[in-house]
Amino acid sequence: MTTVRFDTQKTEKTINQVTLLGRAGADPQKRGTEEHPVINFPLATHYSYKYESGDILQRTDWHRISIFKPGLRDTVYKYLKKGQRVYVTGKLSYGEVKLDDGQVRSASTVIADDVIFFQNQQHTEN
Repeated sequence: MTTVRFDTQKTEKTINQVTLLGRAGADPQKRGTEEHPVINFPLATHYSYKYESGDILQRTDWHRISIFKPGLRDTVYKYLKKGQRVYVTGKLSYGEVKLDDGQVRSASTVIADDVIFFQNQQHTEN
């Protein structure tokens, strides 16, 4: 094991914090290995923009969420369902993913520290 020491006078603090509120685009999937499991799911967020003409554009952004924390990972895998509204906090990470056809693509991922579930509202007909 290698220990790296930093001179505290030369090290500065940084912040990498992401907060998202959206809907799960699919049920969570297990990936990784037995020793290093990970749960992934897509999260959709959107925003609306109104043009001067009055037309409204709604844009949806898709975020890849990855969970490594054991308790959180198990809870999300067991209870999160496609379409459910969730609040995710974590940090942004950049890397590469290997596609099924062998191609390698760059990807950004939110490494979740917490996932808060919102109750699905029951719609009743009157």
